[in-house]
Amino acid sequence: MGISDSLAKRRSYYKLNKNLPVSQDEVIKTIKTMTELVPDAFNMKSARVIIALNDKQNKLWDEIYDAFGGKVAREKIDSFKSAAGTILYFIDNDVVTTMQDKFPLYAANFPIWANQANGMLQIAIWTALRELNIGANIQHYNPVIDEAVAKLFNVPENYTLIAQMPFGGIAEEPAPKDKEDISLRVKVEK
Repeated sequence: MGISDSLAKRRSYYKLNKNLPVSQDEVIKTIKTMTELVPDAFNMKSARVIIALNDKQNKLWDEIYDAFGGKVAREKIDSFKSAAGTILYFIDNDVVTTMQDKFPLYAANFPIWANQANGMLQIAIWTALRELNIGANIQHYNPVIDEAVAKLFNVPENYTLIAQMPFGGIAEEPAPKDKEDISLRVKVEK
């Protein structure tokens, strides 16, 4: 399967369950491999991930519900909790600061590049999981949940939470995507 086919299979799967079609070890290996392979400007390696599984998966989403004080529907939170796990994406700000000090001419760009690398990591992992017949979606409950996540996972203070990716067995396929007029977003000049 080529990258275009893999990206086409990658969708936002919201109906997930704890029944993975592969072992947790295979999922962990895939996440580690993608984290190693995804490029980062100046090879700074600023991205960090924490994988919440089993009891930690359940506790994470209960803590997220509590952090919002009931302002996010329990049913919505439970839909993410019903997944097999969640990948938490972070940027290690100490790495970014070190690169800024080392290359002062590019200092303003390193936070931007760190975010770009994190986004590339998210799509790489999301796509690789889909190749394993695992569904996922991306959530952005930070910064509201930052303190709860830091406490639950003993996250270093220099990490910034970027996104949360629940993943699991696919309980239901999403509706087909509408075809867009890509010429509205891609301009070709000859």
